[in-house]
Amino acid sequence: MASLKLSPSPPVSIPKRNGGFVGRRRISLVVRSEQAPHFSASDVLQDKCSRRQIMSFGVIAPCISLLSEAQPSFAAETKKGFIAVYDKKDGYSFLYPFGWQEVAIAGQDKVFKDVIEPLESVSVNLFPTNKQTIKEFGPPQQVAETLIKKVLAPMNQKTNLIEASEHDVDGKTYYQFEFTAQARNYTRHALSAITVSDGKFYTLTTGANERRWEKMKERLHAVVDSFKIS
Repeated sequence: MASLKLSPSPPVSIPKRNGGFVGRRRISLVVRSEQAPHFSASDVLQDKCSRRQIMSFGVIAPCISLLSEAQPSFAAETKKGFIAVYDKKDGYSFLYPFGWQEVAIAGQDKVFKDVIEPLESVSVNLFPTNKQTIKEFGPPQQVAETLIKKVLAPMNQKTNLIEASEHDVDGKTYYQFEFTAQARNYTRHALSAITVSDGKFYTLTTGANERRWEKMKERLHAVVDSFKIS
């Protein structure tokens, strides 16, 4: 089984950090506006088609065609009660619950969280890797256990892997897993999705306080299931 090493040349082990990911990207304090707006692509197209400049059917027809093509693909990426994030630079997208706020955290590529319940959050991070697929790191359970202990939870917390699975989307393999991390005063129940693409090891992790898991689990599953690499 290949060891879990994420840098391209020479490979090094996943960096450790008590409390979360360790990254090399400098985080800007300016919130990036790459998340999807609160209107759909079809709204924009309809607005363009209704402008006074459209004077003939020969101009209207292409707009109708664009609308029919845009609606099915966009509908698959949106969900009521969620906001979509599209990171064109790093080539990934996901959903997060409406009301969460974006925050800047050193070492993390993107983070959204609930300001009242801080354990309710989603974070995305990237590491360089010379692997071509997530399968090269090993089976889902083994990779999940390594990530949880070395990256996703502080070293002083007791962790438990509940389940791990593998699935393919558009020819790309993703691992998903569920785990808990127990601190002295709380337990966080979390879900993660990981994959490899174009020399990058992607991780998305979302979760909530164990006491709110039953209330939040459907929304958190929607978040982790929405994670896609373009």
